[in-house]
Amino acid sequence: MANWSDPRTDAAYVTAGARADVRDAGLRSYMLSVYNYMASGVLLTGIVALAFSWGGETSPAAQVFLSGGLLVWAIMLSPLAVVMVMSFGQGRLSTPALQGLYWAYTVLMGLSLSTVFLVYTSTSIAQVFFATAAGFAGLSLWGYTTKRDLSGFGTFLIMGLVGLIVASIINLFMRSGTLSLAISGIGVLLFAGLTAYDTQKIKNLYFHVRGTDMMGKAVIMGALELYLDFVNMFLFLLRLFGSQRN
Repeated sequence: MANWSDPRTDAAYVTAGARADVRDAGLRSYMLSVYNYMASGVLLTGIVALAFSWGGETSPAAQVFLSGGLLVWAIMLSPLAVVMVMSFGQGRLSTPALQGLYWAYTVLMGLSLSTVFLVYTSTSIAQVFFATAAGFAGLSLWGYTTKRDLSGFGTFLIMGLVGLIVASIINLFMRSGTLSLAISGIGVLLFAGLTAYDTQKIKNLYFHVRGTDMMGKAVIMGALELYLDFVNMFLFLLRLFGSQRN
């Protein structure tokens, strides 16, 4: 039985407690950096989208997207190209390079999503945005705090995402309202699950990269994952509940 006055025992408890405090402080700082990058990216995307669509039918967004042509395809596909460069090149790219690509991606997404302000009313956009923010915060908090291992859901969620993309491509030709509604509903559920799953994955990654040069890269890539979860959940909710302009 341990002696309460045993200095060796007391020292062990103090050391273990100090290590836990340092780890928790480091984890909190790491996650705060991820959330700051993610929130700043969403804010920048929103500002760019609003500015590009300012003026409605006479806005730069309306002129570009109504006229069609290669510029439209460049705006729509460039974010995908940047994500692929970041995902496949993160091992070779420096942290500042990843940061630059992340901010470039959020700006390009703002240009691409500017049509949202041309299609939906400002009131419904604001309502859906704040609903998405509240849902995202709750789901991410649960993913961060839950003791349940969510890694088993990863394969299921990725398979569901692939199926969703295939269904969306098919519906481009079918133009089915019912299928579109189903895709939006499933999309909300999938990205809700991905929000919790990605948060836990980002949290667990900290224990592998702390104290290494990969820490900065992990923060940026984690922010990108949560950014994508938020934006996609917002878009699917907007399709379900947004009010279109007359």
